[in-house]
Amino acid sequence: MKLTFLGTGTSMGVPIAGGFYREKIAADSRNERYRCSAWIEVGGYSILIDAGPEFRLQSIRAAITKIDSVLITHEHMDHIAGLDDLRAYNYKQGSSIPLYCNQSCADSLYKRFDYMFGEAKYPGSTSIDITPIDDKIELGPTTVIPLPVYHGSLPIYGYRINNLSYLTDVKDIPDSTKELITGSEVLVISGLRWEPEHPTHLTIPQAVEIAEELGVPMTYLIHMNGTVDHESTNKRLPNHVKLAFDQMVIEL
Repeated sequence: MKLTFLGTGTSMGVPIAGGFYREKIAADSRNERYRCSAWIEVGGYSILIDAGPEFRLQSIRAAITKIDSVLITHEHMDHIAGLDDLRAYNYKQGSSIPLYCNQSCADSLYKRFDYMFGEAKYPGSTSIDITPIDDKIELGPTTVIPLPVYHGSLPIYGYRINNLSYLTDVKDIPDSTKELITGSEVLVISGLRWEPEHPTHLTIPQAVEIAEELGVPMTYLIHMNGTVDHESTNKRLPNHVKLAFDQMVIEL
């Protein structure tokens, strides 16, 4: 199984619109971060996790030629704004694309993208088949287990795909979800910044603490803002916890 990090940045991206505060980013391309998204390839089956505002650019950079299924973590725009660009895959593949998420996310997608569904569907718009899930499903050769977590007070999903657990925009992880993560080979988890504490996101020290608690052999941090420098941060982290960066590829 191969994981490509399509984006590893916060909801505003790094640098933010207008290039403000760009001077705080060292001359290291790993510090420029698109909105969080990931691509899983296993046995010829292609899974997209989230489709944010830069999905078109991400798909070109990673040369994604097929998408068999989409997993959405939650309904915030930095995770769904690129759904419109999936229509290119509809045209090429000649079919609708299955999409999985929790019920509140599904309700939001129907509302925000009403022109894609039902009698009001606009000709040529993206075709996705939304299925709310609350238990494990089989996608191609993979087993996908939803991982309920909290983004502040908002219930969202991470996903365990075989031996990979992927969590973004996390603040709290219930004990029942920690049990589902246990035994993973790789954990991907958000770590917004070193400090101060944030009401809806884990800081880097908090994410490291969770990684230590879960005992996963290797952890990669995502959803970092522009105050987080890649090289200097990695030097501060334990050997089994590292920052991911856009277009980084790992194999399990």
